[in-house]
Amino acid sequence: MAFHPSIRRRAALIAIGAGTLAMTACVPAGSITDANIPSWKATTIPSAPGIVLEDSGKILNRDPLVKTVANVAAGPYTLTVACDGGGKAFFAVSASGKQLTEAGAACNGSRETSRIKVPSSGPLSISTSSVDAPLIYAYQLVPGS
Repeated sequence: MAFHPSIRRRAALIAIGAGTLAMTACVPAGSITDANIPSWKATTIPSAPGIVLEDSGKILNRDPLVKTVANVAAGPYTLTVACDGGGKAFFAVSASGKQLTEAGAACNGSRETSRIKVPSSGPLSISTSSVDAPLIYAYQLVPGS
């Protein structure tokens, strides 16, 4: 059975169009290195009252980024995390040198929350990392129930 030339041409154009669409779907919408972090954070994790520790920025390689607060009271806390750019980011929470938990977030701009119990007053650190760099991240720790 022979196909009419216009049918072959139409099939070729459809195949080219589908291939082009598939290739553009894999290209990130914007560059992480050019991202406006404060604007993204403000819409992704709005500021909350009583913030104990917060950070946001860019992860450009696999090295963890650590932020510490000198003295946090014992008690319950809520950690809200988010990232964008593809992959996943991890947020390891340590109090007085002992790891309490590790929270993860899919880097699609959605928020994740974790409840944390700090057993005793003292220094608290949050280490942010990802093997899926580059990406942008934000987190905040607030007293919670």
